[in-house]
Amino acid sequence: QVQLVGSGGGLVQAGGSLRLSCAASGRTFSTYAMGWFRQAPGKEREFVAAISRSGSLYYADSVKGRFTISRDNGKNTVYLQMNSLKPEDTAVYYCAAQEGWRGSGYSDYVTTRLYDYWGQGTQVTVSS
Repeated sequence: QVQLVGSGGGLVQAGGSLRLSCAASGRTFSTYAMGWFRQAPGKEREFVAAISRSGSLYYADSVKGRFTISRDNGKNTVYLQMNSLKPEDTAVYYCAAQEGWRGSGYSDYVTTRLYDYWGQGTQVTVSS
């Protein structure tokens, strides 16, 4: 079983940057696809970014060109670098892990129900 701990959230002005981190337990981190999702109050959880076991990258249209997902398998950590932040990015951000057998393409990595483990969430607030 995998435990995920997300961190790095905070308050930032529009146009600023934040880097989120998600540390995973266990020795099988490299076998998981990793994703970031976010949820604002009163809204459904939405896909933000994902990285496959092989390093393929996937982004929601709303963040493409501004956010970058990466992973360091040696540190069992996935990152989300967020630049040019907008007030619309304000949400609780969750990292998630997907067992390797589940994913093979975009439709798998953006689907919430296909992720097996979830972090506790970290708040990101962007002021105008």
